[in-house]
Amino acid sequence: MRRVAQVVAVRPEKLDEYRELHRAVPEPVLDRLRRCRIANYSIHLLGDRLFAYFEYHGDDLEADLALMAADEATQEWWRLTAPCQTPVPQAAPGEWWATAEQVFLLE
Repeated sequence: MRRVAQVVAVRPEKLDEYRELHRAVPEPVLDRLRRCRIANYSIHLLGDRLFAYFEYHGDDLEADLALMAADEATQEWWRLTAPCQTPVPQAAPGEWWATAEQVFLLE
């Protein structure tokens, strides 16, 4: 199992819209996450930063993320959520959600 933590900024004027979208995430989007072996996925808000955490239970995260990106329902979901977000300055070129370094874990 691989733990992944990510950060993206939320546009303040879109915060209410972002919250509303996440009150009813479409089942096909949730199903795609499950089929891509993602579990315990949560998103948290602090100020203008969204912090996501999930656990990956597969062998090839990049391949599963590519399957997710090719999924029509997920693409539509991202068309709704992307205008609410903006990458943080620490994001690598082409990266939307910046991956955070794990510095501590208590199991």
